[in-house]
Amino acid sequence: MTRLVIGDGYAAYEGPSTDNSLHRHAAFQVTAAVEGEVVVLDEHGTAHRGAALIIPPMMRHRMPGAPVVRIWFVEPQCSFASGLRERCGAGITPAADLRGLREEDVRPAGPPQSSGAPSPRLRAAMEALAAGGNLPISRAAEAAGLSPQRLRALARLHLGMPLARWRIWRRLTHAAHALAEGRSIAEAALDDGFADQAHFHRQLRDMLGLTPGTVLPLLRASAASGVEDA
Repeated sequence: MTRLVIGDGYAAYEGPSTDNSLHRHAAFQVTAAVEGEVVVLDEHGTAHRGAALIIPPMMRHRMPGAPVVRIWFVEPQCSFASGLRERCGAGITPAADLRGLREEDVRPAGPPQSSGAPSPRLRAAMEALAAGGNLPISRAAEAAGLSPQRLRALARLHLGMPLARWRIWRRLTHAAHALAEGRSIAEAALDDGFADQAHFHRQLRDMLGLTPGTVLPLLRASAASGVEDA
C-alpha cells in the first residue's frame, strides 16, 4: 500500500520509488529498503547503497526506481533530527540500524536534546516565521532578539540552509495539509504563500522531486483512511 503522511515536523512515505529528478529537501531524509538495499545517487552520479541511508538537508540527490521504499523527512529543528545531525556528515551516510525505523520514532517534534541543536533564539525565529504567514525574516529576527545578520548565521550553522529555504518547506507541508483536506492545488498554492500554481509546482518538484498531481492522490487516500497527520 502506498501512503504519504504529513505530521508535525515530519513526513513519512511508503511505496514505490520512480526514477525522479535531482532535488533537495529542507529536512533530513532517512530512506530505508524493505528488503535488500536502497540506492541513492548524489549530484555527481555516485551511487550510495545500504539498508538505510541518511541524507542531510539541502543535498541534491535522486533515487532510481524501486518496488517499495520507506522514507522519513524530519525537519531540522525537531528532536529526532538532533541524533541524525550528530551521526551524519556533509554527505550521504549509511545507517543500517534505521531500517526498522517506525513513524512513532520520528513523530515527536519537540525541542531538540543535543548540544548541536538549534539555539532557543533560532527556534523562536522559526516559530515566528511558521506562524506569521509572509512575515519578513528581518521581523522574525527582531522577535527573537537577533539582528538579521546573526539570524542568517545561526540558520547556516544549525540548519545548514537559509531560513528562506526552510520556510518554503514549511509552506509546502501546509499546502499538503490543505490538499488532503480537499482544497484544490490552486487554492493551496495561493493560501500558503506561493505566487501561483506554477510556482507551487516548481518548488514541490525542487524539494521532493514530485509534482502536485503525483502527491495529491496519496494525500487524499491517507486522509480518507484516517492516517494523515497521525
